[in-house]
Amino acid sequence: MTDPQTALVSDADDVERHPCPRCNAAPGSPCRSRSGAVAGTYHTGRFTKVPRLAKLLRVPTPADRNPGQPWRPGTPVPAPIDPDTPSADIRIGYARCSTLTQELQTQLDALAAKNIPRDKIFAEKISTRVRVRPKFEAALAAAREIKAHAPHCRVIFTVYEMKRLGRDAAELTALADHLAAHGLVLEMLAGPLAGIYDPTGHGRLLFAFFAAMAETERENIRESTLEGLDTAARKGKHGGRPPVITDDMLHTVLRRRSNGETVEEIQPDLIIPTGKRKGQSPSLSSIYRALAEHEKRQAYPEAVTAAHADFAARQRVGSIPDQMAGSMSA
Repeated sequence: MTDPQTALVSDADDVERHPCPRCNAAPGSPCRSRSGAVAGTYHTGRFTKVPRLAKLLRVPTPADRNPGQPWRPGTPVPAPIDPDTPSADIRIGYARCSTLTQELQTQLDALAAKNIPRDKIFAEKISTRVRVRPKFEAALAAAREIKAHAPHCRVIFTVYEMKRLGRDAAELTALADHLAAHGLVLEMLAGPLAGIYDPTGHGRLLFAFFAAMAETERENIRESTLEGLDTAARKGKHGGRPPVITDDMLHTVLRRRSNGETVEEIQPDLIIPTGKRKGQSPSLSSIYRALAEHEKRQAYPEAVTAAHADFAARQRVGSIPDQMAGSMSA
């Protein structure tokens, strides 16, 4: 005999596909007691209609049905699908790139070529290192909702290539399992696994293999980038935006300030030579920041020189008593 505490929640789903001959509960609703509350167990005449439960003595009502609470009708069970009902493929597209400077048009064109309507294509510019990707979650939610409303249709989650989904092997494998659990199909338009992904047999093994390869590729790219930055730094080349205040501009500011002009008077005559603000004048805060950094650079050698001079002076002062002590001992 199966212990009532070990009965699966899926057992309750199968029981509730049938009406109860004792309490007249409709399909989709738990059984009810004489007092009008949700019964703690399903009535025998109901759960014995499920072949695998027919020999059990009791099938408990799961906690999510709120046993003991006032009874309310549940969600009606969907009508059975006619085997002759024509099915169709419904695709949900997802496109992604990592940075704002990259373009999505190639992916969008490939998805549109599969006749996916624009309102069913979700696109975003976000790194796979970000665990929560809003458009990706919205695409998955849309696919699940469509499958729930059209179970006879094949809902296909379509991406351009595997790395658009992610580059973490564990995350990719979990995603494939999630899609399979909800009856969704994964399709990739390019890459080594182009086509419909089969979650069983050799298809699962191949997917896990190429997911691991994608993760390795990401690590290689990261290591190469760090090595390149380190090499450039040793050569004196540092990444980032070019400085707004160039050496020539700083020289002009210092010269004109020495002649009595204020920064506010000098600022309109300065022109940024490169970058997004090329041809414009730098802000006052940028000029003051450049002046402060210049003063720090100038102050450092002066402080070092002053420290050496102070040390030499102390040495000279300390040598006088030594000389006196030497002459007295003589």
